[in-house]
Amino acid sequence: MMQPQIILLKDGTDTSQGIGQLISNINACQAVADVVRSTLGPRGMDKLIHNGHKATISNDGAEIMALLDIVHPAAKTMVDIAHSQDAMVGDGTTTVVLIAAELMKNSKAFVEEGMHPMIIIQGYQLSQKFILSQFQELSVGTDLVGGGQRVMLEKCAGTSLNSKLISAHKDFFSPMIVDAVSSLDGQMDLSLIGIKKVAGGSVTDSFLVKGVAFKKTFSYAGFEQMKKKFKDCKILLLNVELELKSEKENAEIRISDPSKYQAFVDAEWDIIYHKLDLCVKLGANVVLSRLPIGDLATQYFADRGLFCAGRVADEDMIRVGRATGGRVQTSVQNMTAGVLGECGMFDERQVGDERYNVFEGCPKAKTATFVLRGGTEQFIEESERSVHDAICVVKRCISSSRIVAGGGAIEMELSMRLKDHAMTIEGKLQHVVKAFAKALEIIPRQLSENAGFDSTDIINKLRNRHHKDKDLGKWYGVDIEKEGICNTFESFVWEPMMSKRNSISSATEAACLVLSIDETVKNPKHEAQPDKPAGRPGMAYGQGRGAGMGRGMPLSAAMGGKGIMGMGAGMQGKGLRAYKGKGGR
Repeated sequence: MMQPQIILLKDGTDTSQGIGQLISNINACQAVADVVRSTLGPRGMDKLIHNGHKATISNDGAEIMALLDIVHPAAKTMVDIAHSQDAMVGDGTTTVVLIAAELMKNSKAFVEEGMHPMIIIQGYQLSQKFILSQFQELSVGTDLVGGGQRVMLEKCAGTSLNSKLISAHKDFFSPMIVDAVSSLDGQMDLSLIGIKKVAGGSVTDSFLVKGVAFKKTFSYAGFEQMKKKFKDCKILLLNVELELKSEKENAEIRISDPSKYQAFVDAEWDIIYHKLDLCVKLGANVVLSRLPIGDLATQYFADRGLFCAGRVADEDMIRVGRATGGRVQTSVQNMTAGVLGECGMFDERQVGDERYNVFEGCPKAKTATFVLRGGTEQFIEESERSVHDAICVVKRCISSSRIVAGGGAIEMELSMRLKDHAMTIEGKLQHVVKAFAKALEIIPRQLSENAGFDSTDIINKLRNRHHKDKDLGKWYGVDIEKEGICNTFESFVWEPMMSKRNSISSATEAACLVLSIDETVKNPKHEAQPDKPAGRPGMAYGQGRGAGMGRGMPLSAAMGGKGIMGMGAGMQGKGLRAYKGKGGR
């Protein structure tokens, strides 16, 4: 007796399962990694991505992944781990993608030979646990670095900038980056470090303001008469509109005697003058407001030797408050001198074609501002991303106070130790752990290939050095300058320990996630149903006169009963799908 067929999914649902779909997911992730593979290291190449409106030139892994329009559901995992690495550390986004892709690639052979994915996942998790336990031994604290923490931070910032477009100027930017992060308070909120971009000039014309700098806001008549420079000035921060506005916009006034109208006009003037007088009497030299400061207020302040600026951006107001100690006021009534901020020097200076308001010498400075210069918009934007990555690296170095050797040295040492550990494991897991160890070698291998070196020769030299020299061998990585290997710790190629820990953890989690997927279900795309228009109750859409493509017919039926695809019935083909290549795919 035949059993009735049970239908669980809608007609048209695409399902794939088994080894085939797992291999497909791994291949998709490898394709994503191949896009950013050539960007790794000091000799990495840049990518130009054009979205139809804007061209972006970058070798930053997170930026490239964000601009790629990836639709494969499993491949989006690579985008997620790149963004996670960027949020946690700020650098190492390409590294985490390459390690994850290599872990998946090495697991592909096990899957094809019939090994259950859960055994592979178990082996990877076992490897991750062992590797994370080795970092404390392979890292160096600040107290062991000659020159102290300052030297360590500058070298780590320089290592981060090595692979960036401004790598030739790392000695110029590294001290400024360390100064900027050091100016923050204990919470180290990086949003308080502003980065302003001014086109024109050389990149070495960039400078750091140990305070706040922002572009001159919209100004009214009387602005040029203002004093533009103050020493030991007082700053008043407002969220108040200082502009003469007729009350007819806010209220309706009815009068019986036309002669009384002038009294209302005079009252409006008295209100604005009273507000301005309170600001002047408070003793402020500079008045900033989030809301507009009109032409009357501008001239009033100019006549009395004050400077004012309205429509100041929120982020700039917050940073001015943090730097000067001022508090934003929502009313000019009952203000005291305690709400004023202080700074040693305020001036409006010309930067390229722009004019900037600069606050320096702030006694309570907990913020800083970079003003970046450059010849092209793309170069300045890439410089901003590079500086941001280095700022994040310095922040992590301060919080963790431990560093590891870069240039692939830490990956090679961990790979060697993991291979030795694998010999103590019995069964199938031993092969999986060895595959994990081999995957870590992708970093020095790719560094060598991107520099044009013989990667096989470099890897063999590193294996030999790390195996024979147990003491100093752990510091040896790829020598980009002399095409060989060198002690990267002595060469000041340093990276924060947290960056490497997070890279390996995120890559392992991503690989295990993809390996754990045994079936992919893709729901069919439904024909979009338009909103039901207003009409007679009970009338379906398209049943009225003139509705749809035929009188009294539903829209879908008018198209041939197959939605938009039915419109191509008269074309002797497959409708619109006939224009999309093979099989309409």
